Amino acid sequence: MARYAKFAYLMFAAPLALAAPAMAQQTPAASTSPAAPTTPATPADPAAPADATAMPADGATTPAPATTAREMTPDEIAAFNQAVTDFTAGQSAQQAGDNAGAVAKYDAAIPAIRTAVEADPGKIDNVNFLANALYADAAAYGAMGQMDKVISLYNDALPYWRKVVEAKPTDTASRNILAGILIQLGNQKLATHDTDGADPYYQEALTLARKSTAAQPTDAVSKNILLSALIGASQTSMEEGLRDEAINMGKAMMADGTIDATNRPSIEVMTGAKTG
Repeated sequence: MARYAKFAYLMFAAPLALAAPAMAQQTPAASTSPAAPTTPATPADPAAPADATAMPADGATTPAPATTAREMTPDEIAAFNQAVTDFTAGQSAQQAGDNAGAVAKYDAAIPAIRTAVEADPGKIDNVNFLANALYADAAAYGAMGQMDKVISLYNDALPYWRKVVEAKPTDTASRNILAGILIQLGNQKLATHDTDGADPYYQEALTLARKSTAAQPTDAVSKNILLSALIGASQTSMEEGLRDEAINMGKAMMADGTIDATNRPSIEVMTGAKTG
């Protein structure tokens, strides 16, 4: 089976223009946990859902039992506040092209953010913050060519992005980020000829990408994510029609100019426009 997938880690840009999360508190009290940060997956991210422990209105569906939360210690709250500062500094460094400086800040911030998530796994804003920090860190490492680190961070981020997407089912931006991560993990498996390992990633990405393109049929980002998933899945799945769907979609996107630089070479090979 011919292979077309390109192992391009920076196909989906890190969320570099996010609003900084709110400080937990300037002077933490011993029994107070930090307020949920407001870091969105993208600037257009919808409002976070209500706290999982809130009681439903009369007649509303009872939510699933909330995961047990604990109060954070004063030291943990102080570390979280510092993590907000470090994350913001990492964004500034990354925007300026200082990827080494960015990863230093992100790597410093992530442990405290992870502690906040472990303390209250149901607080989706903290989960979202951790997912974004890991994703931005991966992009900075990728820019420096440290691809093993990228894959490690993507694997680490995956369950958090899944949780964000589950909590925010109408958020196309977060859904596209998750699909992009899945495609890259599938590409990594495919690069080692592990088609059985790659296929579940592509299949999950396909489901997400189809939902995004259904919601935004003309959005070029969503279309390219779907095309990438189709290109990958056409090499790992026995499902009929995937290759033809990828070729037809790729031809249409080349014709209207919406295909991106990552997908174009694969489609050119698949259509015979360029030999592999």
